[in-house]
Amino acid sequence: MRLTRTLPLLALGLAACETLPEGIEEEDVARYDAAVATIGCDMVSEADYLPVELQAGLNRQQVLDITAMKVERQEALRLENGGVRVVSGPCTPAAEPAPVETAEAG
Repeated sequence: MRLTRTLPLLALGLAACETLPEGIEEEDVARYDAAVATIGCDMVSEADYLPVELQAGLNRQQVLDITAMKVERQEALRLENGGVRVVSGPCTPAAEPAPVETAEAG
């Protein structure tokens, strides 16, 4: 009985984590992801933010809101230089291949 009462609360908590910032739609995030990928996935300066705004059709506040959401969801990492690196969507880092073992000639 206790489990059935907990599941709706858990679902509500998960749904809250997936909420988008006010005024942002899923399509906006998809356009943001595509635009960020074209600049190399790092958002540091005006030279990074402006092309993302123009390509995605978003204003600066929308870009900042999406970036903050991605940091909160761990889909972007803070960089030492004050910027962020998006690590989701088209910017997901490629998995490193496992080392190939070779048979030693003997």
